[in-house]
Amino acid sequence: MQCFKFIKVMMFLFNLLIFLCGAALLAVGIWVSVDGPSFLQTFGSLSSSAMQFVNVGYFLIAAGVVIFILGFLGCYGAHSENKCALMMFFSILLLIFIAELAAAVVALVYTTMAEQLLTLVVVPAIKKDYGYQTDFTQVWNSTMEGLKCCGFNNYTDFNSSRFVQENGVFPQYCCANPANRTVDEPCTAAKAQTMNVQGCFHQLLHGIRTNAVTVGGVAVGVAALELAAMAVSMYLYCNLK
Repeated sequence: MQCFKFIKVMMFLFNLLIFLCGAALLAVGIWVSVDGPSFLQTFGSLSSSAMQFVNVGYFLIAAGVVIFILGFLGCYGAHSENKCALMMFFSILLLIFIAELAAAVVALVYTTMAEQLLTLVVVPAIKKDYGYQTDFTQVWNSTMEGLKCCGFNNYTDFNSSRFVQENGVFPQYCCANPANRTVDEPCTAAKAQTMNVQGCFHQLLHGIRTNAVTVGGVAVGVAALELAAMAVSMYLYCNLK
């Protein structure tokens, strides 16, 4: 009986924390969506580029709603000993766990397929919008500068693009010196071919593989936490009258 009460209290406190985190994410997401310029001014220009790229306001709202509901169900189920709420909590967490597992398998097994699918979407956008859509251009400039890369696959992504056709040169990142990242002359196609700067997708994969232990440790930790939460919720469910 004492063990049951202890697990019930811990379940409530743990989900109260999740509930508050969900509420915070939801509030930030609404703030970004409603008053984006103010938020971006607070957190700087680099965050501006990244946030415009992934529509982070809507992402935060969606994540906040899911976490908010999950935390509420866990708190309510543990506090009121409601079996329906606990089962819903378990089911949602199980779906999230399965989705994460499926995403991990796809990322490991179908990396080439993912690259091909992304190429069909990203490369046409680069050809059309780079240099003309401010937010898109800022994102790619920040990405290429940070990862020391050029385009999605390589410099050829800019071939026949509006930027190259109207300016006659490639982005400076495609001709940057690997040692000091400087560009001594206009970045022509011949110069870009000679420098052979890697594409951003390959650089991103390289960074993930380099930090595979850290990424794997975080993933295992999150999975273990989710499994523990599911086990506790099912324990409470089975021991409630």
